Amino acid sequence: MAASGPIVLSPTTLLADNPKLHLPSSTDPPSETNPPSQKTWLVFGATGHIGRSLVKAALSHGDNVAAVGRSMENSIQQMQGWHERCLGLLCDVRVRGTVKAAVDACIERFGGLDIVVNCSGYGVIAACEDQDTCDLRSQFDTNFLGTLNIIQLTLPYFRTQSAKRKEGENAGRYLIFSSTSGALGVPGLGPYCATKYATEGLIESMLYEVDAFGIKATLVEPGHVRLDEPTGLDDKTFEGMALDGQDGHKINLKRYGHFFVKKPSAAYDTPTAPAGHAKRVVQWLADKQPTSAVKSAELVWQLGHCRYPPLRLLLGSFAIESVRDRLRSIIEEIEDWKHLHFPVADEGGKRKRSKDADRDGDDDDIKDEDEDMDQGDAGGGDEVAMKEEDEED
Repeated sequence: MAASGPIVLSPTTLLADNPKLHLPSSTDPPSETNPPSQKTWLVFGATGHIGRSLVKAALSHGDNVAAVGRSMENSIQQMQGWHERCLGLLCDVRVRGTVKAAVDACIERFGGLDIVVNCSGYGVIAACEDQDTCDLRSQFDTNFLGTLNIIQLTLPYFRTQSAKRKEGENAGRYLIFSSTSGALGVPGLGPYCATKYATEGLIESMLYEVDAFGIKATLVEPGHVRLDEPTGLDDKTFEGMALDGQDGHKINLKRYGHFFVKKPSAAYDTPTAPAGHAKRVVQWLADKQPTSAVKSAELVWQLGHCRYPPLRLLLGSFAIESVRDRLRSIIEEIEDWKHLHFPVADEGGKRKRSKDADRDGDDDDIKDEDEDMDQGDAGGGDEVAMKEEDEED
């Protein structure tokens, strides 16, 4: 099988036109003085716009890639013929057997595995009340349990590699695409946000468990990512990839859609209903999303090769501003309500003086409350003594 046109690969041009498109030096990213070694990528969700751009970025830098499409949406013919260093596969991340088959095929073809990427996922745009059990389970099975399946089926291999690694080397790396919806709630995307919150908690917890093995992980949180890219790294052969099928007919790769819009019920079917916010944003942006998939893919490729990856990588100004505002509001709310904190008692049963109390001038209140507690304790002791006397009488 051969694609109808060659994939245009030119990362040097992209970097030359965007000199700031580099991870900070603190991560020890690949550079002219720190040339990267060839690595093998396993990319789930490779038919999405960010997945496709990432596959191209890795191939253009000389890496090997196993590109995994979703079996429910793509055919094996569509996944083949991308590049001589690209292995096309299919799987359903909800089904562990298909995930394991993809992992085994990648290791068998390239002799190893270095970086696992999960770009798969989708959401349903509708009010929480309007989403039925099928909608909820499908999103959790794909976005959360699918991620868990990938991790559980690749961790044994990475742990095996841990014993063979050299000093300072990583045994394996996970790049898990989350979302700004994993840091803040979005009306119309309640269950989708819940899956991303769950994924973020999973990755953070897992990192504590696997750090000793030299296994790293990063949550990639992109903002609104454009579907169409005008640069040479996103040629049109991918957007409507026409492949020659076995019977000679053309097979078109379906344009990827990340969200499905569900018809709202009457209660939420108004022009200004908050539940329709996500739908209005998608319609308003159309194909004018502010974040470039090609530039994001280049940074994610660097993320796969750097030595000290961050826990989170936010892509685009929308992601940075929205998450920062969310965290600021949380801190402000904590400060507003911190006076309701529960004091910690010392060994003598009295309240410890907190730093906040010293700063806010609450010492007198604490002293008065402690005296009340002392008086109560004394009274309680007298009652016990009187009771004992009565019993003696």
